[in-house]
Amino acid sequence: MIFASSRAAVLLLIFNRLDTTKQVLEAIRAARPPRFYIACDGPRNTHAGEAETVQAVQDHVIHNIDWKCEIKTLFRDKNLGCKTAVESAINWFFKHEVMGIILEDDCLPSPSFFPYCEELLSRYLDDERIMAISGDNFQFGHQRTQDSYYFSRYPHCWGWATWRRAWHQYDKGMKLWPEIRDQKLLNDILDNRWASRYWQNKFEKTYAGKINSWAFCWTLACWLQSGLTILPNVNLVSNLGFSAGGTHLSNRKDHFANLPRQTMAFPLQHPSYIVRNQKADDFTQRTMFGLRARAIGKTKRLLGF
Repeated sequence: MIFASSRAAVLLLIFNRLDTTKQVLEAIRAARPPRFYIACDGPRNTHAGEAETVQAVQDHVIHNIDWKCEIKTLFRDKNLGCKTAVESAINWFFKHEVMGIILEDDCLPSPSFFPYCEELLSRYLDDERIMAISGDNFQFGHQRTQDSYYFSRYPHCWGWATWRRAWHQYDKGMKLWPEIRDQKLLNDILDNRWASRYWQNKFEKTYAGKINSWAFCWTLACWLQSGLTILPNVNLVSNLGFSAGGTHLSNRKDHFANLPRQTMAFPLQHPSYIVRNQKADDFTQRTMFGLRARAIGKTKRLLGF
C-alpha cells in the first residue's frame, strides 16, 4: 500500500548509532514530513572516538534529506545524558509545534505509522483525556478490539506522537512524587499491589537520580492526569536498539526486540467510546513490567535463547 506524504512534523532523536539511524531515516524519508526536527546529544568525553561517530551520524542525516521540508537542528556540543537530552529536545520541538511525531534512532516505523499518527493527532487534538499516541503493540497476537486502536494507561514511547498541551504536564523533577508515594496513591491509580510495588521502585529510583530516564517521568505525568494513550491493534514499530550500543536495552534476544512491523488498515475504525482496555493493560503489566517479565527474561538467559 502506498501512503501519502505525512503532514505532521517529525522529531528524530539521534546520537551515535549510524546503522539504526540509517534505517529510521529511510522510513522518515518515505513519509516526507514537511517539517523535520533533528536533535542530537553531544559526545561523551569518556568515550574515545565518540565525537567522530556522532559527527558522522549528524552528517549522514543532514546529507540525506532530499525532499522539500523545513529543517531545524539541535546539536549539542556537550553531553547532557539520556534523560536531559531527550526531555530538552522534546521541549524544543513543542516550542515550535502544537503536535507532532517523535522517533528515536532505533525505533523503525512501518509506513502506515505516519498516517495513523497524523489522523489521530488531529482527531484528539483538544481531548485532554488523551496524552499520547503510540505505534507499539505488545499483546503478542492477542487481539483486544475490532477497532483500529484501543486506550491504555501505558504511554509506550518506541515511536509515538503527542501534543504540546500534553507535554506541558511533563515534570522532570517529579515534584509531586513524594506526596504520591507517602499517601500510597499508586494503589488507587493501579488498583494492583504488585504493579504498585513495581512502579514505586521505578519512580523512586528515577526521583533519586539512580535511573537516568525521562520515560518514567512521562509515565507519572500521564497518570497524574488520569491520561490515556492510544495503542494500535497491530504493531507498527520495531525496536532495533537491543544491542550493546543501546542505552537501556542490551539483550538482542529479549522477547520485545525487533518485533515485526505490521500495516495498519485504512480507513481507521475508531472506537465508539473512550474506556481503558483493562485486559490489555493487565497483560502488559505481567509480561513487560512484572514478575512474569523478569521470569521470562531469566528463563531465556538460562536456556541460552
